[in-house]
Amino acid sequence: MAVERTLSIIKPDATRRNLTGKINAKFEDGGLRIVAQKRVQLSKAQAEQFYGVHRERPFFGDLVSFMISGPVVLQVLEGENAIARNREIMGATNPANAAEGTIRKEFAESIEANSVHGSDAPETAAQEIAFFFAGIELVG
Repeated sequence: MAVERTLSIIKPDATRRNLTGKINAKFEDGGLRIVAQKRVQLSKAQAEQFYGVHRERPFFGDLVSFMISGPVVLQVLEGENAIARNREIMGATNPANAAEGTIRKEFAESIEANSVHGSDAPETAAQEIAFFFAGIELVG
């Protein structure tokens, strides 16, 4: 198994409810290490660029508005098969379909306000990490 890094975002619905520590405990209990972390308020331009792959989809405007509605916690998680492991810990995008004990089952408010984002592939993870973090900020 390979040690990987993946981007994680704790979304505005979760930061508003002060769930950062509980969510991070799930990542750490699941075998992932937080090797970089910062709390930021995304600008509209940043959110539009980051989620640009969804620009033509009908939910794009709502997604951008949601992601700039409050602070987010950006972080890089590291561990064995970190991308797949993070996605297991997060649970299904739709919290109604998420497994018991996952972040989205426990904390999500809706399919949009689902508390967390995680990279879906090694190439995406590399791009997403580089979008928000300089190499010097990754401390493993």
